Amino acid sequence: MSSLYIKDSLVLVDFTKHYYDTVEELLSSQDFKLFIKEYLKYLGDHHHDYLDWMYAHSEGDDLTEYIIRILKIITVINYEDHKEISSRNAPILLEIVETGYQFWRKLHRFSIVTSEYEDGILLSNFMSADNRYNELVLAFYRMIQEKLQGFRNNVYRQLQAGSNGSLLLCKREETALKGKYDKLKDVPFIQKVMLRSPIIINLKHNKRIGTFTQTETDPLSLDNDYSDFMCFPIYVGSSLTFVYFHKDFTASAVGLANLFEFASFSKTLEKPDCIILFGVKDDKKETVYYHDEENDVYVGKISYMPIIEYFGYFKKMALTLHNLNMIKKGLLPIHGAMLNIYLKDGSHKGVCLMGDSGAGKSETIEALNRIGEDIERQELIFDDMGTMYINSMGEVVCIGTEIGAFVRLDDLDAASAYKDLDRSIFFNPGNANSRVITPSSTYKTIMHEHKLDIFLYANNYDDKKGIKLIKDAAEAKDIYIKGRRYAIGTTNEKGYSETYFANPFGPMQEKEKCARIIDEVFEKLASNKVMLGEIYTNLGLKDKGHGGLDVAARELLKLIKE
Repeated sequence: MSSLYIKDSLVLVDFTKHYYDTVEELLSSQDFKLFIKEYLKYLGDHHHDYLDWMYAHSEGDDLTEYIIRILKIITVINYEDHKEISSRNAPILLEIVETGYQFWRKLHRFSIVTSEYEDGILLSNFMSADNRYNELVLAFYRMIQEKLQGFRNNVYRQLQAGSNGSLLLCKREETALKGKYDKLKDVPFIQKVMLRSPIIINLKHNKRIGTFTQTETDPLSLDNDYSDFMCFPIYVGSSLTFVYFHKDFTASAVGLANLFEFASFSKTLEKPDCIILFGVKDDKKETVYYHDEENDVYVGKISYMPIIEYFGYFKKMALTLHNLNMIKKGLLPIHGAMLNIYLKDGSHKGVCLMGDSGAGKSETIEALNRIGEDIERQELIFDDMGTMYINSMGEVVCIGTEIGAFVRLDDLDAASAYKDLDRSIFFNPGNANSRVITPSSTYKTIMHEHKLDIFLYANNYDDKKGIKLIKDAAEAKDIYIKGRRYAIGTTNEKGYSETYFANPFGPMQEKEKCARIIDEVFEKLASNKVMLGEIYTNLGLKDKGHGGLDVAARELLKLIKE
C-alpha cells in the first residue's frame, strides 16, 4: 500500500499507512518509485537533456528501475568500483540527483498521521515522526550527493527536506448533527497542526473571481462523495466553523492555521454555526451558500475547480458565512481594519478604516507605522473583517474575526514583510497579488469589546489629500453604504465599482436586514460623537497620489492626538 499521494504540486505522505526508518526501506518502497515516475514526467515536460542521457545508459531498462538501481549501488559501494558509475559519469549523475532533490523540495509536502483516539500516543509523537522523516530524507540526499562529488561538504544547511508540515487527524465517535449530516461523519478532523515555517506556496491561481450567492438547494441533500475530505475546525469570530476540504487543496488549507483560531477537538462534538464544503466534485462551477433554518447552520459549497486553490476562497467563504450569522443576530459586519492606537502620553483611541479590497486600509496602517513617532504601540483587532454593534452600555464597539492577517506583499514595506518571517506562510511571492499570512493577535484580544472613537471610509479614487470629517451622520452613512472604490487588481474587477456597504461578503447578500442595523449603528455613532468621514489614500490614482498615504496618516495621527 502506497503512503504517498502526489497531485500536481501537492504531496501527502500518510505515515499511518507506512513509515520508513532506513534509507534502504525508502529506496525499495512503492512511494519512492512513484516519486521517480513524477520526476521523470517533470523532466519530460521540461525537455531536459538528462532524459536522453539516461535512455542512452539504461540499455533498454525501465528508467524508473534504472535510477533506483543506480541509487542503491551508490548507497552501498564506492561508485568508482562500479562500471556503470565511473568518475566520468559521476558529474552528470550528481546533476540529476540535485535536480531531483530541488524538484522534491519545490513540491508542497505535508505528512498525515491518523489517530483513532483523541489522547492516543500519536498525539505526542506525530511531530517526532515528521522530524525523523525530515532527517531521513536529508541524510539520504547528503549520502548520495557527497559520494558523487567525492568529498564531504564544508557547509550543511538544515533545510525542510521532508515536509513543510504535519497534520494529526482524528475521527469523532459522535456528532451533534444527524440525518443528512451523516454524510460527513467519517471525515477526519484535524486535531493538531505542525508547520515548518516560513512556508512558501506557489500555486497556479492567485486571485479570487466572483462572489458567493445564496442557493435554494441544500448542498448536503445531494449525493456527493466526501471520502477524500478532511475537516479543519476553526472559530471565525464567534462562529464555530467546520471547513471540510478535498485533500487536493491541502496546501492552501493549512493557511487557516495562521489566520483563524483553531477550535479544540472537544468543540467538534458541538453543533457548528457554519459548515464549508470546499472542493466538491459535482461537475459544477458554484460558489454558493445555503441556510439550513431547521438546524440554524449556514452551509457553504465551493465546487472542485483548479482556480479555487487560491487561499482567498477559503477565507472569504468563511467570512461570508460568519457575517451572515452576525446579521441574523442583529450585528453589523465591517469590511475594514480596526486597531487601538496607544500614544506615549498614555492616551489611546480605537480607529476603524472601512473599504472594499484595494481601498488602502492596510497601506494606511503601514504609513502610520512609518510616521508615528508619538505612538507607543498599535493593537490590531481586525485586518480585513470585523463586527460592529451597540453594547449594553450604549457604546459602539468592535470585535474581530481573525487572529492573523492575509495581506498583499505589495502593501507592506520591506521591514514588515520580514518582521514575522519565521511564522509566515507566503503565497506566490514575486508575482502579482502575492500574499502572506502572519499571526497578528490572540483570540482573547480580538473577541474583547473595543470602543470605537474614529470611523473613516477609505477613499482611493479622489485626488484629494488627508481626511475630511463629516458631522452629519446621514451624509456620512450614504458614503459608507455606496461603497465606492477604484479596483486596483486585487480581485477580477477593474475600474470604478460600487458595493453595498463596501462588503460583498454578507451585507450585499442581505441588504434589507443589514440596512436596519446600519441605521441603528449610525444613529448611535452620532450620539456618541464618534468621528466620521473619509480618508483619502489615493491608491486608485495612476501616480498613487504622490505621497497621499503619508499625508493621510499624518492627519489621522493628528486626530488621534486631539
